[in-house]
Amino acid sequence: MSLCAIANFAARGCCGLVLLGLCLTSTLTNAQEAKEAPQWKKVVFLAGNPSHGYGAHEHLAGCRILAEAIERAAPEVTCKVYPGGWPEDESVLNKADTIVMYCDGGGGHPALKHLDTLGKHIESGAGFVCLHYAVEIPNDHGGPEFLKWLGGYFETHWSVNPHWTADFTKLPDHAITRGVKPFAANDEWYFHMRFVPDMTGVTPILTAVPPQETMLRSDGPHSGNPAVRKEVARGVPQHMAWAYERPGGGRSFGFTGGHYHWNWGRSDILRLVSNAIVWTAGADIPSDGLAVSGAPIEVLEGGQDEEPPSSFDAEKTREEFRVESASR
Repeated sequence: MSLCAIANFAARGCCGLVLLGLCLTSTLTNAQEAKEAPQWKKVVFLAGNPSHGYGAHEHLAGCRILAEAIERAAPEVTCKVYPGGWPEDESVLNKADTIVMYCDGGGGHPALKHLDTLGKHIESGAGFVCLHYAVEIPNDHGGPEFLKWLGGYFETHWSVNPHWTADFTKLPDHAITRGVKPFAANDEWYFHMRFVPDMTGVTPILTAVPPQETMLRSDGPHSGNPAVRKEVARGVPQHMAWAYERPGGGRSFGFTGGHYHWNWGRSDILRLVSNAIVWTAGADIPSDGLAVSGAPIEVLEGGQDEEPPSSFDAEKTREEFRVESASR
């Protein structure tokens, strides 16, 4: 072989190696970029109608606070808030990674007329979140579905809804509790929920021991029953929030607080629920939780369904509910 032929062969070999190296580098880079790409998620909030008056059951204002907090902390998550309890155009639920219901429940639960549609999305893998009264649905119509979809629900003549200060002294190691410190809060904390048998797939998130004062009311659909009285008398811990990993796939979260709008001014509460919503959407939660801060009293005052009464005292409310200042 001549020197010229050898030179040409070597040149071609070098070019091939260079091209091969470039291809490998490009492939590795693309794989790395794909691995690090944002996990785009869609959260749909279904906010219920006006309900209890100023400062309570503020479904629309509460959903907006949660949505804004999540989008600030996790730009890859898109949140859409729909008032009225159920969207006029059900197509907005398409491709929802999680559906959040914050509304009045019981016999007027917005889900009752749409169980088939809701079930289709949940059984396809969408996350499901119910806040406060939304965890209650009639035992014989919606109850079996919510037990399957949410892992637990408020069952009348079994569960109760007293107002009390729950002291959550210890939190489990879970993505939902990242960045959340133990806290105490005054709310209408429902408890003695009806859970799936053996609580299979359920992880209690907020657990406390209700005091005897929660049992001062007579027995009734929401106020008391022999079973819950025995447990409170024995000091049995009760679960006020839970995560549920559904056996067929998908994640759910139930939260019985949320009566008082002012508690969204507590960073630990807002972060816990925000973490939970994003977790049910299938996204990763940072090791220190989502970077959210409690809404200041000025934000909480605005956007509610009704105007504040003449007797409303913002500073007194801020102190009573430990609402954090805007500077925090």
